[in-house]
Order: sequence, then C-alpha cells, then structure tokens
Amino acid sequence: MKPQTIGRVLGVGVRVAGRVAGQHLAGPARGADVAAAGSGTVVRDAGRAAGQASRGVAKGVGGFLRPFGRVGGIVWLEVTGVFFLLPVIVFAPTVWQTRMSWAQGPDHRKFVSAAIVVVVFLYLGITSFVRARRRAASR
Repeated sequence: MKPQTIGRVLGVGVRVAGRVAGQHLAGPARGADVAAAGSGTVVRDAGRAAGQASRGVAKGVGGFLRPFGRVGGIVWLEVTGVFFLLPVIVFAPTVWQTRMSWAQGPDHRKFVSAAIVVVVFLYLGITSFVRARRRAASR
C-alpha cells in the first residue's frame, strides 16, 4: 500500500471510531431520537451522559491518587522539616562563638539574634518531623 492510502484509511477509521464512541456515550439508538425529538432534548441528554462519564472518571482518578496524596503529605512535612533545620546548622556556630556575650558584651546583639533564629527554626523543624510521624502512624 502507498503511504497516502494508509494515512487515508487510518484517518477514516479514526473518524468512524470517534463517531461510534460518541453515539455509545450518548446512549442507545440516538439516531432515531434526533428525528423524533427536539434538538434541546438531545443536547440535554448528551450533556447528562457526558456529566456522568466525567464524574465516573473523576471518582476513579481520585481513588487512584488518594494513597499518593497521603504519602506526598508526609514527604512534604519531612522535606520542610529538613529545610527548617538548615538555618539552625548555619546559625548554631555563631551562637557558640558569641556565647560569652550572652548577657552583655560586644557581640550581645549578634548572639541574641542568632539564638532567636536557632530556637525558632529548631522548633519548626522538629514539629514538622513530629507531625509527619503522627500522620504516618495514624493511617
């Protein structure tokens, strides 16, 4: 067969399959209903059939993705916990180096600000991991 003939046959086959699938979604024997009923009824029925089909697809996809959403939430909490712990790693040496200036001294402000950053981000990192563990254990 020539390439032009193969393409023509495939194109016709795809069009026929699309027409058959559309009639199948619309319901049985819609060809006779078009002549008998008004076009509004046919459009309404086709809309209902499409709505039911899309609801079925949405339920199926939702059921398939539900476990991935749960695992994704746990992984998200763990990843954010790691990112919250990065400032702790960066600012902890500053807290250690300026620890002698905690009450008063030349590096008092640097110590206090670094200590606040370390405490806040340590809290956020730890609680993120705790929430991930609770979520993993509850299900």
